[in-house]
Amino acid sequence: MYTGLLHTHSFLRYLVLIFLLVVIVNSFLGFSNKKAFGKMDNMLGLTLFSVTHTQFLVGVLLFFVSPFVQFNGAAMKDPSLRYWTTEHSLIMLIAIVMITLARITAKKMSDDTAKHKRMLIFNSIALVLILLAIAMSKRGFFSMPDTSALG
Repeated sequence: MYTGLLHTHSFLRYLVLIFLLVVIVNSFLGFSNKKAFGKMDNMLGLTLFSVTHTQFLVGVLLFFVSPFVQFNGAAMKDPSLRYWTTEHSLIMLIAIVMITLARITAKKMSDDTAKHKRMLIFNSIALVLILLAIAMSKRGFFSMPDTSALG
């Protein structure tokens, strides 16, 4: 079960990042060119919202079966266990809240330029948070160096 959830979660992250980038670029172009917020803009936002929440549900399931998530005092002393038990979950939850707020609040706005601006700002914040969490995981090409040995 763990392996299947991990593979699903890993695959979905690429969809989240792709749709997040597409929505950000689309929102930037819509905002800077003062374009109407049309059906395509709405569908891109809805798709990002749906993929992100699917990723969240898989992540919650993975959280409870992962060997890297431990609920004990020792987990807080081990940087890797602490990251997967608390930091990753918290940062990603905040990013999901930003994506959700972008979708819900923009949907209620009447001004098209303001909708694009809201989608641009909130989703950009979510992207920065996600990239930060990826860097903190010490995986991938932009991981932050381990400074714990320095002192």
